[in-house]
Amino acid sequence: MMHVPRKRFGQNFLRDPGVIREIVAAIGPKPSDRLLEIGPGEGVLTRELLQSGAHLDVIELDRDLVAALKQRFAGVERLRIHEGDALKFNIRSIAQAGRVRVVGNLPYNISTPLMFRLFDQLDAVEDMHFMLQKEVVDRICAGPGDGSYGRLSVMAALYCEAQHLFDVGPECFYPQPKVVSAVVHLVPHAAPPDSELVRRVGAVVAAAFGQRRKTLRNALKGVLDETAIGRAGIDPGVRAEELSLDDYVGLSGQLNI
Repeated sequence: MMHVPRKRFGQNFLRDPGVIREIVAAIGPKPSDRLLEIGPGEGVLTRELLQSGAHLDVIELDRDLVAALKQRFAGVERLRIHEGDALKFNIRSIAQAGRVRVVGNLPYNISTPLMFRLFDQLDAVEDMHFMLQKEVVDRICAGPGDGSYGRLSVMAALYCEAQHLFDVGPECFYPQPKVVSAVVHLVPHAAPPDSELVRRVGAVVAAAFGQRRKTLRNALKGVLDETAIGRAGIDPGVRAEELSLDDYVGLSGQLNI
């Protein structure tokens, strides 16, 4: 399958067989699995996932790639190809009785909003393996005190346990991106956060990291006063990057919204 990559879709196709095998080994697909691949592109990972015997749905926005995938995998009953935008795709529609394992080489330009779209459907998700820009993976996996720790780190931790698996160099793609990529494994918490908790934590985190160079007493002005911060057991003199997820959950409990 030879396809001219389209910049507007953020297409960088993985071509390295060794990396593809490493990704499949990390996923460990089984015949009993129901998989969803986001952005299958030329189908190189799709082919390997199908060899596991698993049932596979793929969602692809590029209509030319959809046509090519249908031709390449014609007659494969365990594969369903969906043409559409992954940002609008309803995972619950394919989950049936079980939950879906999600995989994909995500376009860099929509990776963060796409992950949060998936976070909203975690009741239908078993786990997720994504290829992302390494900088994004570093931010997802960072902890307090880490230079990459920020808003995305806290919000991702509210939904999932994250593990940085391995890096992938630009030479493994066509066309070559200007950045290093990485594969991350995300496992939803047994009890997903409710929408009210997400709203409250999100409000505190946005304010705290919106002025991350300031102490909490200054960064959270208009959201929480110094007394409320103290009630949560937090020193108002610390900065946003020093707080854990539990700290932010505690602060969110002081909100009067």
